[in-house]
Amino acid sequence: MDVRALVFDVFGTVVDWRSGVAAAVARLLGPEVDAGAFADAWRGHYLPSMDRVRRGKRPWTGLDGLHRASLDELLDEFGVPATPEDVRVELVHAWHRLDPWPDSVEGLHRLRSRFVVATLSNGNVSLLVDMARHGGLPWDTVLSAELFGHYKPDPEVYDGAARLLDVVPGQVLMVAAHLDDLAAARDRGMRTAYVHRPDEKGPDVAIADHDPAADVSVDSLVGLAERLGC
Repeated sequence: MDVRALVFDVFGTVVDWRSGVAAAVARLLGPEVDAGAFADAWRGHYLPSMDRVRRGKRPWTGLDGLHRASLDELLDEFGVPATPEDVRVELVHAWHRLDPWPDSVEGLHRLRSRFVVATLSNGNVSLLVDMARHGGLPWDTVLSAELFGHYKPDPEVYDGAARLLDVVPGQVLMVAAHLDDLAAARDRGMRTAYVHRPDEKGPDVAIADHDPAADVSVDSLVGLAERLGC
């Protein structure tokens, strides 16, 4: 592959969103709220809320804003509608402080020795920067749906990433733990790498162990570095 840049989905691929969000919920809302169920429900709002933006049903709103709107609904649903404003703000910012998977930092450093490495995430820029500083993620640059005014899997996101990196789409390897993200990237001419993250959605959710359409399937970013000779 004539690959010059790797762009990464972040939530679930590089960082463990479920454990981090559940820990914040447990700390801030207490034992009366099922923290794992709350985290799953919040993530469950993720795609529908972005889809309303993508279909023009809602004006452009960054992911922090979508997370906040979903949170306000969930606090009512989970029986804690009197949650104070400062706690709500802290809960939204829990998404800024998610920990990397154990292999992520080493894998990114190794990949960065040979390739440009960048995010290509639906997270807003400030969220991705905070997350990188929190977890020591060594991005060369942060590319966000916010820069393009579109959420993945809109083609403008993938096309925009190649344009900003000054390469043709075939020189970009999209790295993700989600089959739909990779399929959308391939539709725009990118190469693709699937990362198997069996624990992303908790112990009771089955995750595909490979993507037969991807150029490569691995079980860690260190494994991806090894496959790419880093």
